Amino acid sequence: MKDMPITVIRAIELLGIMLLGALIVIGADIIMPLLMAFFISIMLLPVYRFLKTKRFPNALAIILPILLIFVFFALIVWFFSSQIGALISDFPAIKSNVNKHLTDLSLWIDNKAHYSTKEQLKFVSEQSNKLLGSAGNVLSGALGSISGMFLFFGLIPIYIYLMLYYKNLFLRFVFMWFNDESHKKVEESLREIETIIKSYLIGLLIQISYITILLGGILLIVGIKHALLIGVIFGLLNLIPYVGALIGNIIGMLLTLTSSTEISSIVTVLVVIAIVQFLDNNILMPKIVGSKVKINALSAILGVIIGGSLAGISGMFLALPIIAVFKIVFDRSVMFKHWGVLLSDDVPKISPLNITILRRKKPKTL
Repeated sequence: MKDMPITVIRAIELLGIMLLGALIVIGADIIMPLLMAFFISIMLLPVYRFLKTKRFPNALAIILPILLIFVFFALIVWFFSSQIGALISDFPAIKSNVNKHLTDLSLWIDNKAHYSTKEQLKFVSEQSNKLLGSAGNVLSGALGSISGMFLFFGLIPIYIYLMLYYKNLFLRFVFMWFNDESHKKVEESLREIETIIKSYLIGLLIQISYITILLGGILLIVGIKHALLIGVIFGLLNLIPYVGALIGNIIGMLLTLTSSTEISSIVTVLVVIAIVQFLDNNILMPKIVGSKVKINALSAILGVIIGGSLAGISGMFLALPIIAVFKIVFDRSVMFKHWGVLLSDDVPKISPLNITILRRKKPKTL
């Protein structure tokens, strides 16, 4: 490829990106469980290696970490089922609160926009009929999503087991893919990928725990109903970078709106979430994950949005670790070094328009 014109090389790169996106869209049902299993298996490697040092049989050393993951998810499911049960028992109060908020909103619209209650009811009735008309399609789509979800999570434990069992075989394949001169860089890349993924995913688990305890505990102390549920939802949604925090704020506000008639409660929830989020983003998370995932905010946000468009929620969750893996590979490849620079958060203090050294792929230290 060195003899090719630079325009042809760049065209091939862009074509490769388009083909990769098309492949993800077409084969998302196959690719996303594999990627999820790959990242989880890397996170479980320390436990697997520890059990191997204690002379556990290979199969048992793989199965036990997988069971730990199942216990973790089972606890989350149990918590949500108990909280949903509490919400159902509070349904009469929730209905009363919602009616009060709707009445207040209707009066405010009538005063500000001179849009009478009768006209508002007519508008709501028309929209409700449209919504009910499409309910059948929504439910059939939901049933398909549920069956797909069971298939998704049913395959992941099998993939994790097989990836850990055949990991040495896969490593040999990776080394044989490259020539002998590149094996040193390949080894460095593999070790760094393992370190970053473990640091990032384990850091996220710690983040879920302390956000749930911190946010849920503070809201519980100030007397907000369903405080722990808000804490857990916000903690889990924080797994989706940037976008998840916004959705968590909205859900927290809605849960408070349905359980209280006071606007002050909503303000309290938003203020507490803002404080916890500030502590998380600026103090706690940087110390836990550190600066290992060195990806600029623009690339991260675009990655999350594109990942969600291509592969749904799983794509949003996996976007950041996938980008981190690509960046490691790009940084160690002369041909793709510029893509690593594009993803990096290492912003030059001086414009490359003024300093020609910064235009090279291997600039000298300034």
